[in-house]
Amino acid sequence: MSVPESASGTATGPAGGAGHTALLEAVGVTKRFGALAAVDGADLTVGRAEIVGLVGGNGAGKSTLIHLISGVDLPDVGRFLMEGRPLRTGSPAEARHHGIETVYQDLALLGELDVTANIFMGREWRRGVPGLRWLAEKSMKTEAEELIRKLGYDFRASTRVRYLSGGQRQAVALARALLARAKLILMDEPTAALGVAETRKTLDLIRRFRDEGVSLIVIGHELDDIFSIADRIVVMRKGQTVADLRTRSTNQDEVVNLMLKGPLPSRS
Repeated sequence: MSVPESASGTATGPAGGAGHTALLEAVGVTKRFGALAAVDGADLTVGRAEIVGLVGGNGAGKSTLIHLISGVDLPDVGRFLMEGRPLRTGSPAEARHHGIETVYQDLALLGELDVTANIFMGREWRRGVPGLRWLAEKSMKTEAEELIRKLGYDFRASTRVRYLSGGQRQAVALARALLARAKLILMDEPTAALGVAETRKTLDLIRRFRDEGVSLIVIGHELDDIFSIADRIVVMRKGQTVADLRTRSTNQDEVVNLMLKGPLPSRS
């Protein structure tokens, strides 16, 4: 699929440039549900230590593409590469094994459990001897509080998640990715339902992950937020990736036009 020109007139290509292996590549990926092609031959490249904003209207295929990368669904056609090697994620657990963590819009947290339990869910630390092992609760609580502090928050790991604010819950979800030493974090509408101050803090956290070498794909409808954090913006429409643009070389009017109408016909 050809890549349209950006606002500056310069076409944008795959991340990383010549001689650099991308962290993640999606090549010609298609996913059908009955007669509907939710994703239709989509291509996507994510460089190392890069934030990619994934935008498009409702039904454009953004969430389905994230589900394919994260192992929730399998593609019918196409392939994924992780660090240049074929990637097949048959489940979220398998995706996590490859360093891919997902932070969904609902954050997938359990409100009746405390912060420590949510951060370590499925990754609990245990101690003891073979045949007699128990949860290392004190060590996990100490580590959870350290992760929260690293993310710039100050609340107790013993607090039930139901009592946390939206931004604090986002921090808990990101702490799970930090614990897992994620290479790639997928985020679906991370600032939805957050106030101005917590939105700003969440965007700062996303930049900090990038600055520490983690790559992120961020789905968003708030273009102001996407433009403030993304190195590149990928536009989807009707299941296809119709543009891959350097953020500094485009503008919101161009992106909205691509979301609504797709790329302009090539000039002969």
